[in-house]
Amino acid sequence: MKLATRNNGTRDGQLVVVSRDLQWMEAATGIAATLQEAIERWDETQPLLLSRYRALNAGETARAIPLTPDGLLAPLPRAWQWLDGSAFLTHGERMQQAFNLPPIEGVKHTPLMYQGCGDDFLGSQQDILCADEAWGLDFEGEFAVLVDDVPMGCEAGEALAHVRLLLQLNDVSLRALAPREMKTGFGFIHAKPSSAFAPVAVTPDELGDAWHAGRVDLPLTIRRNGEPFGNQPGIGMHFHFGELIAHAALTRRLRAGTLIGSGTVSGQDPAKGASCIAEVRALETLAYGAPRTPFLRPGDKVFMESRTRDGEVLFGAIKQRVVIATDKDNRL
Repeated sequence: MKLATRNNGTRDGQLVVVSRDLQWMEAATGIAATLQEAIERWDETQPLLLSRYRALNAGETARAIPLTPDGLLAPLPRAWQWLDGSAFLTHGERMQQAFNLPPIEGVKHTPLMYQGCGDDFLGSQQDILCADEAWGLDFEGEFAVLVDDVPMGCEAGEALAHVRLLLQLNDVSLRALAPREMKTGFGFIHAKPSSAFAPVAVTPDELGDAWHAGRVDLPLTIRRNGEPFGNQPGIGMHFHFGELIAHAALTRRLRAGTLIGSGTVSGQDPAKGASCIAEVRALETLAYGAPRTPFLRPGDKVFMESRTRDGEVLFGAIKQRVVIATDKDNRL
């Protein structure tokens, strides 16, 4: 099943069911007004949404309208809780080697995770706003899961049963602001502005056997200004999503609607590129002694997309442009 949120002028938008081919959508009228409502009553809403999804795919509804990605918000426009992991150890190892960062104790046994700003997610085609190019604007291609209620102390093996939807995102980062915040030990505020999400969230069964061992076994294709940048697969997670959920729920329950990200998709094969500029700069530093690839600049375009093994677009595409915000009106 595929779901999205149409921009109806409200902050939480209107929940819509999307056809498998991403060509049509139909409002979830009478089932749930928003995705947050649907996930909170999932046992009740899931069968009804699935029935509408099947009818939409079969062309058995007169209420379908064409899907227009620019008219959609993020699938969950704002979340009660947004937690992002760093489950691809290759990414962290390259950053440490290139920039002489101290090793993190227990990194192979305990997931890294930060709490980001979940109150203002960007839609797939909204501009990336940055007030100062010197802040080191970067993209990070990731996958994420949306869970229902998770009890405190939930074990990793049980945690995967709480995954209701999968998403794809661009976790925007400001690299020049991150080092100082990391040293404080209090987590990111300035270095992690609003993340952007692909337009459609999907149930795990839509991936078939590509949803494997709590991981998305599909490549995430990234282009910068139309040029290939990365095509790393999501199977390389050291910690699978069940382990990330269990880590987050160790001392507290997670309420329905919590989003948990994988961290930057990364892999051992450098021929497949990378999912963020910082990792490419790390590889360049290791190879040449200094980075060569600049961070994002005004006017740059970022494209992210994941396809099934049959070549079908899964979540829809992220298509963003970088805009330097020069006044308060542009930042609202």
